[in-house]
Amino acid sequence: MRIALGLEYDGTAYNGWQRQRTGEGVQARVENALAKVANENIEVICAGRTDTGVHASGQVVHFDTHSERDSRGWLLGANSNLPDDVSVIWACPVDDSFHARFSAISRSYRYCILNRFERSALQRHRAWWVYDALDAECMHAAAQALIGKHDFSAYRAASCQASTPNREITTISVMRKDDWIALEISANAFLQHMVRNITGTLVAIGRGDKSVDWAEAVLTSRDRRQGGAAAPPHGLTLVRVDYPEDFHLPSNHP
Repeated sequence: MRIALGLEYDGTAYNGWQRQRTGEGVQARVENALAKVANENIEVICAGRTDTGVHASGQVVHFDTHSERDSRGWLLGANSNLPDDVSVIWACPVDDSFHARFSAISRSYRYCILNRFERSALQRHRAWWVYDALDAECMHAAAQALIGKHDFSAYRAASCQASTPNREITTISVMRKDDWIALEISANAFLQHMVRNITGTLVAIGRGDKSVDWAEAVLTSRDRRQGGAAAPPHGLTLVRVDYPEDFHLPSNHP
């Protein structure tokens, strides 16, 4: 039997999603919790591997098991064995053709920036505090050059192991509400640190350090050294993974 789960987690205490030899990954926590419910070893496959300190409100995973539990049993059983910073939002059986990573048709992230002079005690693990005034409209205008299918070598981490740097961004927006700026971005898939590198470049534009056309110039350079510094991980959240409707998955996003 193949089961899919929707997860949310606060990544502050974890060395990313992936199971770690040293440190702790979210994956190990989820697998250990499910193993107690299934009474057998469980390996989970995720839609997108989040980095150290990155959060998720819309992560999707799947696992195979010989154990028979209803959806409520998987959800309640897993949550009773998970720490408070990891939670299963939904659980449902899926066809064996479903794969959390390879069946996904798009992923969406949100990056949150607190743009005011005073730091926040409450949001220190969930948003990047930037005290310099940012022009969100210029950031949004600059970001539009990234829409489409491109070689994103200039926005990938040096350690990225993806076989190709080509990705397709379908939507990207930068919006301000009071002291908060949110970057929303969707693509078929993302390279390592891609969203954080894009955010860092756009913030340099928002500060006025660079012109609006700099984001496109960085893209066409295909050289990571030409872009801005990576934004810190704690402002980033995986908010949504989309799949073909044929799988009839529940939704854990707005």
